[in-house]
Parts: sequence; C-alpha cells; structure tokens
Amino acid sequence: MTEEELNLTGQDSDGGSEEVVLTPAELIEKLEQAWMNEKFAPDLLESKPEIVECVMEQLDHMEENLRRAKKGDLKISIHRMEMERIRYVLSSYLRCRLMKIEKFFPHFLEKEKTRREEEPSILSPGEFAFAKEYMANTETYLKNVALKHMPPNLQKVDLLRAVPKPDLDSYVFLRVKERQENILVEPETDEQRDYVIDLEEGSQHLIRYKTIAPLVASGAIQLI
Repeated sequence: MTEEELNLTGQDSDGGSEEVVLTPAELIEKLEQAWMNEKFAPDLLESKPEIVECVMEQLDHMEENLRRAKKGDLKISIHRMEMERIRYVLSSYLRCRLMKIEKFFPHFLEKEKTRREEEPSILSPGEFAFAKEYMANTETYLKNVALKHMPPNLQKVDLLRAVPKPDLDSYVFLRVKERQENILVEPETDEQRDYVIDLEEGSQHLIRYKTIAPLVASGAIQLI
C-alpha cells in the first residue's frame, strides 16, 4: 500500500464540512474502528459513507498497482492478502449495518425523519433507500398474507409499535481512548442511586451502552 495521502470529508462540530488528510494506514484504522463499534453497539451508529468510499478507491488503487508489479514479486502475495483482509472488514461492516436496518427499520426511518438538519445521518443514501423499500415490502407482505383476511378494524399494523427497539440498556465492553470525567451512571435497581465515575485513558470497562453512547459517537471510547 503506498503512503500517499487521502482526503476524507466529514462534518465538524458546527455541522459544516471539514477535510481531513489521512494516510492509507490511518484510513484503514478508521474503518476498523467503525467496524468494531458497529459490530458491538446495539444501536445503528452514524453513517460513514466517506470512509467507505475512500477505502473502495484505495482498493482500486492497490489493484492497479498489483497489475503493474513484476510477476513473481513476493510483495504481490503480501499485498493481495492485505487487500482481502480490508475487503473482509469493509463487507462485514456494511453487512452488520444492513442486518440492524432489517431488524429495526421503522425506528431508524422515524429517527431519520425527525433528525434536525445539522445532526449527522445514521443512514447513508443507499441505506435510506433500502430501509424504505424494506418497509414497503414488509407492509405489502403483511397485508397480502394476513391483514386482508382479518376484520376491517384489525387490518392496520403500526410497525413502530410492532417492531422492537434496539436495546440501549444492554452492556458493552469498551476501551477508553480519551480520559472522561463525571460520567453519570444510572442505577440498575430502585434501591440504588445515580453515581458518577471517571474513565481513565487506556482502561477497559463493562457498562450499559446508553451511558456511553455519546462517547462512542465522539470517538472518545472504542467498543471491543
């Protein structure tokens, strides 16, 4: 992989766009972090289409370099294995997101509908189109298979109520990348009270996801 720099466009804290220059190694690290967080988070995280696009472009660039390399060069097989590893991580990341969309699609579409303009989207344009089509197909299937055979007053179904929400109370393992102070932890029983903890850099914890969800989004912690 050549150490050329790649431009990654994202959103800054004010909702505007900012351009971050990354090396290929830094780009793959970003992809792996997004993959791990998506894999272990119970909720659908912010869409990262700029990372996906840059990784796909980098894979095309690596493929072109391999075609120009001399046959028999040992580096070819090493770079080929690295490309397959990157493709696996990328496809696993996208597949994980699609599985969550299929499982919780009404809630993600509702969240997208009520999202403020300055807030980042949890769905890429392609994922949004997929979720809408999946919802339409689900409604059509339910109507043709079951609802049309039921009494008129039972021929409607509220998918927002029928489909369960992501379990934000589930527990996740995490590694702290940036020290965090005064994290409010909600009680698990009525007998307990709220309490505050500090998360030291490099420490690992098992904690309820909704407590640290904003820290996952900011990149201050890494799910493991």
